[in-house]
Amino acid sequence: MSNISPLKAISAIDGRYWNIAQPLTAYFSEEALMKYRVRVEIEYFKALCNIPLPQLKDFPHNAFSQLDAIVADFSEANALEIKEIEKTTNHDVKAVEYFIKGRFEQLGLQQFAEFIHFGLTSQDINNTAIPLALKEYLEQEFDVQQEHLLNRLGELADQWKDVPMLARTHGQPASPTRLGKELDVFFERLSVQFAYLETALHSAKFGGATGNFNAHKVAYPNIDWHAFADNFIDNTLGLDRSYPTTQIEHYDSLAAICHTCARINTILIDFCRDMWTYISMDYFKQKLKEGEVGSSAMPHKVNPIDFENAEGNLGIANALFEHLAAKLPISRLQRDLTDSTVLRNLGVPFAHSYVAIVSLTKGLNKLLLNEDAINADLERNWAVVAEAVQTILRREGYPKPYEALKALTRTNDKITQQSMHAFIDGLDVSADIKVELKAITPFNYTGA
Repeated sequence: MSNISPLKAISAIDGRYWNIAQPLTAYFSEEALMKYRVRVEIEYFKALCNIPLPQLKDFPHNAFSQLDAIVADFSEANALEIKEIEKTTNHDVKAVEYFIKGRFEQLGLQQFAEFIHFGLTSQDINNTAIPLALKEYLEQEFDVQQEHLLNRLGELADQWKDVPMLARTHGQPASPTRLGKELDVFFERLSVQFAYLETALHSAKFGGATGNFNAHKVAYPNIDWHAFADNFIDNTLGLDRSYPTTQIEHYDSLAAICHTCARINTILIDFCRDMWTYISMDYFKQKLKEGEVGSSAMPHKVNPIDFENAEGNLGIANALFEHLAAKLPISRLQRDLTDSTVLRNLGVPFAHSYVAIVSLTKGLNKLLLNEDAINADLERNWAVVAEAVQTILRREGYPKPYEALKALTRTNDKITQQSMHAFIDGLDVSADIKVELKAITPFNYTGA
């Protein structure tokens, strides 16, 4: 709510990456939290009218649209107004309550104003506003970026599905694979985790000062407040009500979301490192952009900065996700305040993850396949067909084929097509088997 220059921001999210991360302010900024709190308070008041409570039976239901407009038209000026109220209350949620009461007075509805925040504690608002903001961020912003990434990854996997490539296990040449298949590995891993994230529960607490509806029950003992809360949380807000609880949501579901996001990020870090390595091996060139500089000292360089940037942001995000998941489910007795200050940073790891996915997708769009380098690597490593040759010899009952190929590959400095074919010519097998063995190359020994 200040007009601080990105150049003066302490956080890179609000500074260097502001142009990318700006959409997240609608969900994770303090102004956004205020708006979501106002939204929950308004929806709660409307739900009380719909019971209806006797004191609210005369509330004009055609005024609901005016209440909805308080949320729809919420602005930075409104957020500043709440901050001004908070200077007196020294309590952020109470300031939101007083802000709404002020709007009721402007609308001539002040006789109903005491049913704003009726019977609630601040955590009934925070523990609904925050999961609602997170849920809508994942649905409206994150899903779009992960879809861009998956689509591009899927396109490249399909485009390069028939490109043979030397595999490396333990960093050493291994049985050849196909480039598209290796990308498809990450496509499948990410798809599974994104599906987990889509089924995650967005749990919310709603039950008064210690979760028992004490105030509600003493005022209106004949109302089933748990049924009311279930309907309000599950149907009106579209969240999942936790019960029983203490004063706060126990955050187990939020911890699960953080863990899932951390797993997604770990997979992406793995992918970034693989792509970085392929680029360093010259398997990929990168599209040049006019005016860009790869190094301040070495004019020839085009660095894999998008994958490096993504890896760095993903690491920061995971450090915070791990802390959130480990800390939030722990609270002394019925509640301590440590969750409040930690939750104010909830948007930070999501923002770093968002920046990383945008950067990673950008990196994928800059890749240019260098088949000459890939083919040269295959041609230099004819030793990898030794597995194929010894397996066929096993099939034919040839004595100790593994040992024969081991002797060949361990005693020769360089296995070439010529040396491999010379070895095959010296085998005591039929001519047809020799033809079959010679047909195997590093370029076609790529499996199913």
